[in-house]
Amino acid sequence: MFNPKYTISPKLLHNIKHIATITEDLNNKKFPRLITVEMERNARALSAYSSTSIEGNPLPLTDVKNLLKNQPSNIRDTEREVLNYNRALEYLENLVNERKAMIDEPLILNIQKMVTEGLIENHRSGQIRTEPVFVNDPRKRQVAYLPPDARDVERLIDELLLFSISNEKILDPLIIAGIFHKQFVVIHPFVDGNGRTARLLSKILLARMGLNTFNLFSFENYYNRNVASYFNKVGLYGNYYDLSESVDFTEWLEYFTDGIIDELLRVKKELDEEVGSTLPRIRPPYQKIIDYLKEKGSISDSEYAAITKRAKSTRSLDLKNMVVEGVLERFGKGKSTYYRLKNKDI
Repeated sequence: MFNPKYTISPKLLHNIKHIATITEDLNNKKFPRLITVEMERNARALSAYSSTSIEGNPLPLTDVKNLLKNQPSNIRDTEREVLNYNRALEYLENLVNERKAMIDEPLILNIQKMVTEGLIENHRSGQIRTEPVFVNDPRKRQVAYLPPDARDVERLIDELLLFSISNEKILDPLIIAGIFHKQFVVIHPFVDGNGRTARLLSKILLARMGLNTFNLFSFENYYNRNVASYFNKVGLYGNYYDLSESVDFTEWLEYFTDGIIDELLRVKKELDEEVGSTLPRIRPPYQKIIDYLKEKGSISDSEYAAITKRAKSTRSLDLKNMVVEGVLERFGKGKSTYYRLKNKDI
């Protein structure tokens, strides 16, 4: 039975509370859809870039963005790796949105198959390994870690899944997702794609428990900024059977939550800057509408006509643009149409 050792250290407790505070603050704000759509696109690109870069993919972020935008048919392995990861991201995001993201062995196998498709042999893609593997230290050019024997992998994965499911309503989701991430890497159930699969599964676990990491932020970005530190924290050095009983997850959980805080703060700052830079651009033409709404609460086209000399077609375009930009909400139909202020920060 998998019974991980960890301590709710003062740092870990502080991190959990900090994440809750930042998340609540973000959830309580409404941002213009034009801004969040672009940020969601950038977050997927950043995740695909960072997670594959961790594994040694040399493509720069600008190339990754162009690749995801153009989706060429003739691609190299480095490009396929990025496209595979992005496809897995989109697939899992749909599962989360449809509330169908149940972590089980079929989903694990499917994710690994997606990220490795066309990059390894078919009989090793989407299949638990049946052979020994080892993890090299690229700096020392020698074996750093010997994962468990293939015959034990199925049992260890089952125990990890049982731990996650049985503690879903008991432990903080950050604790479960963090432990799952590290233990999955420790088990190393595949011949390839273990890290990418672990990071995608962590995103699913967090999203299922209320912290949706797909839309705007990429904790893979934090790991990629210091890959050596990530590998030191998430991995083990030595033989699994000599280490498994003594593994303490505390330091990793502190690092795991540090990464989420770092990325949440980056996104919060970017959102605030985007909104701040957007507001001055939209205020001058629409200031009369905004002032009227703050005083009266709602406005119709006829009321807008009474406070401006703009032509009817221009007024219609003004109101339409403000809806698209997330400033106004539209209610009613035809002559009964009226608008309310949607973005309270204007």
